[in-house]
Amino acid sequence: MPVNPHNEATALSPARTLQVLETALLTTQEPLSVTELRKLFDNALSTAAIVKHLEELRQKWRDSGIELVSVASGWRFQTKAEMQPYLEKLSPQKAPRYSRAVMETLAIIAYHQPVTRGDIEEIRGVSVSGSILKTLVARGWIDEVGHRNVPGKPALFATTQHFLDDLNLRSLQELPPLEEMKALIESDNKQLELPLSEPDTSEPPTC
Repeated sequence: MPVNPHNEATALSPARTLQVLETALLTTQEPLSVTELRKLFDNALSTAAIVKHLEELRQKWRDSGIELVSVASGWRFQTKAEMQPYLEKLSPQKAPRYSRAVMETLAIIAYHQPVTRGDIEEIRGVSVSGSILKTLVARGWIDEVGHRNVPGKPALFATTQHFLDDLNLRSLQELPPLEEMKALIESDNKQLELPLSEPDTSEPPTC
């Protein structure tokens, strides 16, 4: 009699289930959603069961230099912040620095989205270089999500799931106060490796 994949999946021991989840998460480059992780077991395990196992896995790695975290796109393993200085000794890199214009533009989009280029310029009080928006789009942090229904149909921009993933956030509701987010972006310069834009000499933002 042929083996029913559904029965085979549900017959896995808890230890084996953790092992399968652990292997999948350690060998992928991107976060995996619960929906994707359920496919490992032919959808035989419920969402609640998968989440329960993930929490167990998170506890298992709690005291190591690697942690299991939940971000907007799903679950992933990542290096703990306190381990980064040691790892950098293996491949020293000069930490990139964002221009003030890039950081201000990103912050405005994050907290006022969706916004047009004109909205950003009105809030900042200065013109916004097209290269700044292209830089953020290329990094995968913002995207064009539509057009405002006004003359000229200006493009609307909003942040992406990738932006939330890079800041270890699950949703926009977890965004910290504006000044804290700017500090968070600055502290993560080296890890996030956002492409640099041209130096900015504009006035401070009003947002």
